[in-house]
Amino acid sequence: MAKLNKDDFISSLKEMNLLEIKELVDAMKEEFGVDPSAVAVAAPVAGGAAADAAPANVSVCIADAGAAKVGVIKVVREITGLGLKESKDIVDQNGVVKENVPTDEANEIKAKLEEAGATVEFK
Repeated sequence: MAKLNKDDFISSLKEMNLLEIKELVDAMKEEFGVDPSAVAVAAPVAGGAAADAAPANVSVCIADAGAAKVGVIKVVREITGLGLKESKDIVDQNGVVKENVPTDEANEIKAKLEEAGATVEFK
């Protein structure tokens, strides 16, 4: 089996959708017992002033799909542009709808999802 180099791995990631990347991260957690997202730790902020401010970018996650799951799936499809199966998987697994979005956009997404009946949280 040929060994992947860093550039090949990154180009493969670019071809994956959000659900496939989540599955890859979960598989890495299971295989190696390490959360790969924990490796990317930000450098400490001088003076701690910026650490008290709200984060500029957040990830929008579904905490609970609620009773109207079909409506939530439709909204996730609209927001992400994913297919029906991928959107349903995100809703079923209480997954991340969109990562690294500005707080203004995240609040708009949250409003749409809550209107459809979901409970949403930011990470």
